[in-house]
Amino acid sequence: MAAEIVNPRTDTDTFPIDPVFALHRGGKMEVAATVPVRDADDLSLAYTPGVAKVCTAIAEQPDLVNDYTWKSNVVAVVTDGTAVLGLGDIGPEASLPVMEGKAILFKQFGGVNAVPIALACTDVDEIVETVVRMAPSFGGVNLEDISAPRCFEIERKLQERLDIPVFHDDQHGTAVVTLAALRNAAKLTNRSLGQLRAVISGAGAAGVAIAKILVEAGIGDVAVTDRKGIVHGGRDDLNSVKRELASYTNKAGLSGSLETALDGADVFIGVSGGTVREEAVATMAKGAFIFAMANPTPEIHPDVAHKYAAVVATGRSDFPNQINNVLAFPGIFAGALQVRASRITEGMKIAAAEALAAVVADELSADCVIPSPFDERVAPAVTAAVAAAARAEGVARR
Repeated sequence: MAAEIVNPRTDTDTFPIDPVFALHRGGKMEVAATVPVRDADDLSLAYTPGVAKVCTAIAEQPDLVNDYTWKSNVVAVVTDGTAVLGLGDIGPEASLPVMEGKAILFKQFGGVNAVPIALACTDVDEIVETVVRMAPSFGGVNLEDISAPRCFEIERKLQERLDIPVFHDDQHGTAVVTLAALRNAAKLTNRSLGQLRAVISGAGAAGVAIAKILVEAGIGDVAVTDRKGIVHGGRDDLNSVKRELASYTNKAGLSGSLETALDGADVFIGVSGGTVREEAVATMAKGAFIFAMANPTPEIHPDVAHKYAAVVATGRSDFPNQINNVLAFPGIFAGALQVRASRITEGMKIAAAEALAAVVADELSADCVIPSPFDERVAPAVTAAVAAAARAEGVARR
């Protein structure tokens, strides 16, 4: 017998409307004017004939578009709906509630305007061409919920063709927050990143980006695992992304399973789902760090993790130390847009992580190695650090 489909519009005493649907009815966003149009004089300034002066000025000096339109403070949040949250390939229409949510987080936490754009295509070149053609309207592009390995190629090609920041948050936002939390966990236990050997479960978008930023930041060693075990150069089943990953990770030359990699490891970072057996967790080094970030079910439940780890983090808001991308992407874009950066560099990402870690540097405890998303110090600190790093790296244009 087919399952009964509950109508979310139902609103009776017997079947009260779901509060989630109530919040989403009509969408979570609207367009609001920043200038009044109260009379004919206002209309003549905001629209014709007055607007023609601004258009002519921009035509003669294209950079003026950043001063006289909203371009320099608006981001396109772009998806094709192929890797939405933990829901997978649910299509562009079904992705829109998430993209709207992302857009309001940009505004709430970074003061950045954002427009959700769900594309009805999944071909890499079609996506790239579509975004390139829309780019004159935006100061930056945030790629969201695009499946791997396509997401890597899309980001690379867009950044090659555009002179505005392109940032795949599933990769880099996760990586920045993870690095910040790991820096503070190391500081709390009087260790440096260079003394740590990390294991990452998951070689998708987040896993690859985390590995890259940890290597850039000076981690002692990091091994990445996928469904077939440790990623290493001796495997003949690696795609181009994983072959490159193998070239700068796993200095110890490990091979075999995730359990093999965990033996004696100082850090576990989970971005894959699945479950890690407690017996394998027990083989980790004393005072280990466990960042089990699969949501809603962590790879290692905190109750198990706390038996063996000095610091435990998850992706959930109901446990301490939530690794939440909202700590990173609003401030990163705000800083990049503030200086009209042409791109977001590795140095800017590391600067964001350092600033994020510093917010709670004087408040460290096992339950506080990363700030709350609602800590009002976060966005200003990340914004300032990213802007300064952009200037230092020569990608700022003001």
